[in-house]
Amino acid sequence: MAELDPTLTQAIAGFVRHLQGERRVSPHTSAAYGRDLAQLAAFLERRSGQPVRLSQVEKPELRAWLGELARELSSGSIARKLASVRTFYRYLRRAEPGRDNPAQGLATPRVKRPLPLVVRAESAAELMTAPAAAAVSPELARALQLRDRLLLELLYGCGLRVSELCRLDLDALSEERDQLSVLGKGRKERLVPVGQLCRNALLAYLPERALLRHPRTGYQDERALLLGRRGRRLGVRQVQHLLRRHGALALGRSDLHPHALRHMCATHMLEGGADLRVIQEFLGHESLSTTQRYTHLSVERLLQVYDRAHPLAAAGKRARR
Repeated sequence: MAELDPTLTQAIAGFVRHLQGERRVSPHTSAAYGRDLAQLAAFLERRSGQPVRLSQVEKPELRAWLGELARELSSGSIARKLASVRTFYRYLRRAEPGRDNPAQGLATPRVKRPLPLVVRAESAAELMTAPAAAAVSPELARALQLRDRLLLELLYGCGLRVSELCRLDLDALSEERDQLSVLGKGRKERLVPVGQLCRNALLAYLPERALLRHPRTGYQDERALLLGRRGRRLGVRQVQHLLRRHGALALGRSDLHPHALRHMCATHMLEGGADLRVIQEFLGHESLSTTQRYTHLSVERLLQVYDRAHPLAAAGKRARR
């Protein structure tokens, strides 16, 4: 039987087990929640000099912790940690509906979001050809160039998160190769359409994939779609490094990162006339507000919509005739 008033540390451990077992969130996500809440527990234990019971954590304690964080962290980091605390208390309230929620009513710091990196569609097309000009080892040149071309097409053409890209297996593509099965956040699966350029890149890469294996042992991951030069599944940090290299080569931008291609994909779809709801489903966003945060209209596109839809714009055109 669960303890009626466990220590905060014990309650946090139960919450993390719940995330991993029942909600089946990714190890990265559960670890992030655990770290944020462990910092809260450590702060309160330093103040009291002993383990803190769950019932002892009230709104003043949480405010003191947020004040401590504000001395060193950005508003964005504080907002994320506060979101972890709120999720923790929602979990506790579901298990025990009568329990107080001290996180309720706490103000979220205002987060300034810088505009994400977006390049024109023409520059994105140039980026897709960057692997052909990259200097790589002669014996694996073609295999690595074709792998990187496919990698870029998947990030930009399919709008994948870098974690989704790295998890792709060979069987993720349908036999017709027009749909990609993607395992997204919360282990939710979605089908993403694959364009002709991406299909071409895949068909060119697959025959060369066999060359990507360990030079001495011959090891090669049998399932992974994208492999490193030693036959192992390509990791997130490797993809980040490749994006910086290709971004510097094609665009003169060594700060290019995988998520920028996902954002570029959504923005260019929006500018091409795609509905925001379609983009939401395509990217695998739970909330439409998330999609709106990742996409923005160009001034030219906005003016076109205004001229076509706004009654005053239409009246102005009639007056000029």
